[in-house]
Amino acid sequence: MSFDTRNGTRGARQPGGKFMLWVNRMMVKRVRKSGRAAGFDALVLTTVGRKSGIARETPVGYFPGDDGSFLIVASAAGAARNPSWYYNLAAHPDQVRIETRGRRLSVTAQELHGSARDEAWRRITTAVPRFADYQKKTDRELPIIRLVPS
Repeated sequence: MSFDTRNGTRGARQPGGKFMLWVNRMMVKRVRKSGRAAGFDALVLTTVGRKSGIARETPVGYFPGDDGSFLIVASAAGAARNPSWYYNLAAHPDQVRIETRGRRLSVTAQELHGSARDEAWRRITTAVPRFADYQKKTDRELPIIRLVPS
C-alpha cells in the first residue's frame, strides 16, 4: 500500500525545536517503562531517516489491530503537515521497529486506504475522541498506518 497522504494547507502549529526533542526523549523513557503515554497505550517507533539514514525514535500512541498488528495515526496534533516519521516510514516501510513494555518487534508499515482506513478511523475515534478533534484542525486526511510484525 502506498504512502500518499499530502500535506494540508491549514492546521495546528506542529511542535518542534530543542524543547520538543527533550520531551520526546522523556516520553520514550516513559513508554519503554509503562507502555503508556498521554492516557493511552503507546510504543516507541524506530524509523530510518529518509535523508539521513539515521535511526529515529518517536513515542506514538497505538491501537490494537484485528490481526495482531498495531495501528498508529500520523496526526501531528492536527498540524497541516504530516510528521517527519510518516515520511521515514514511506521511504523505508520494511526497516521499522517498535518497542512497548519491554517487548521489541520488527514490523512492516502499511498505510490504510478506503474502507480499511474508514473502519480503523471509527475504532480509533471511539476509543480516543481526541483524534477526531485533531482531524477538525486540519484539511489533510490523517494517515493511519498498520504496523505488521515481520
